[in-house]
Amino acid sequence: MAKGTKERILTKALELFAENGYAGTNVRELTASLGLVKSAVYKHFQSKEEIWNALLDEMIAYYAVRFGSAENLPPVPETAEELVRMTMRMVGFTVRDERIVLTRKVLSIEQFRDERARALATKHFLTGLTEMFTPVFAGMMEKGLLRPDDPAMAAFSYTAPISALIRLCDREPDRTEEALAQIEAFSRHFIRIYGGKTDE
Repeated sequence: MAKGTKERILTKALELFAENGYAGTNVRELTASLGLVKSAVYKHFQSKEEIWNALLDEMIAYYAVRFGSAENLPPVPETAEELVRMTMRMVGFTVRDERIVLTRKVLSIEQFRDERARALATKHFLTGLTEMFTPVFAGMMEKGLLRPDDPAMAAFSYTAPISALIRLCDREPDRTEEALAQIEAFSRHFIRIYGGKTDE
């Protein structure tokens, strides 16, 4: 199904903002790259700022549905091995989905200019993962899969190194497979250190 004009504008805006930043992207360049006239863009968005805010809204929704959020939690694993598999599925998605990769680039560039981008960068690079995994780890502790502890601190201890390795994939894409292997090794290490009962 062909993309509508509004969706095409947002897709191209994401690419241009990731490449040139907000200040380095103008509506004339955006319209030209889409083969549109300005009036076609202004039919959907009144300004570059409106495009920017619509893009942030879309990125939040896209990420929440496909990756998860504190409101859209992954299921509590039934085994420690299932935690490893779930982690690798989530990480694989976030380092390979082009829109998510571009989103992280945009947030990295614009977090120092835009308050919304700064808040989203903090959420996506740090607090969001901790918030998502805290109830997951609380559930795993209740099942005896992780030894009893502060689930929020366990979630922070688990997600901070993984987040750092995801950022490595963004900076050095040729090291993605190395980073993924390190994330899987870390996940198994975490289970060895913090695990409760062993899988049957």
